[in-house]
Order: sequence, then C-alpha cells, then structure tokens
Amino acid sequence: MNFTGIIIGAAVFFSIGICHPITIKLEYYFGRKGWWGFFIPGVICTVISLLLDNYIASTIVAAFAFSCFWGIGEVFKQEKRVLKGWFPENPERHEYYERRREEL
Repeated sequence: MNFTGIIIGAAVFFSIGICHPITIKLEYYFGRKGWWGFFIPGVICTVISLLLDNYIASTIVAAFAFSCFWGIGEVFKQEKRVLKGWFPENPERHEYYERRREEL
C-alpha cells in the first residue's frame, strides 16, 4: 500500500486547520496589516520546498506555503466579516472599524 497521498492529505488538512484560527487572530490584533504574518512564512516555505530533495516533505512544505498565501486573502475577508458583525472586533481598534464602516 502507498500512504503518500494520505500523508500529504493529512498534512494539508492540518495546515488549513492551523491557518484558519491564525487568520482570525491576526486580523483581531493587527487588522489588514496582519497579512504580512502569512506572506513571509509563505515565501520562506516556498523556497524551502524548492530546496528539499524528499518528494513528500517538499509537497507538504509547499502546501503549507500556499495555505499561507490563501490566508492573505482571508485576512482581508475577515475584516469584512468583523465589519458585518459576524466576528468580534478588537475594542482597542473600535475607532478604526467605525471609520471603515463609514467608508463602506
């Protein structure tokens, strides 16, 4: 039996599971500026995946990199969710959210 697909699938599932709550926290504490928290690890993991000789490890690291890149868009979408009231806003950034609501 070949477990390669199962291993990679589980790793991708795990990386998506990690990125989701990080997206929420980054937006809560840093707002849209939190996208750098996904961009930098995404670039680093992309480079690492290019340098790895092991097919499985390279695939897993690349999948995590692209989960990070997907997270960049999710940070911006998360702000929209907060503005709609679907997620709690950071009370320390209330004035920022009020300005954003007026812009929309």
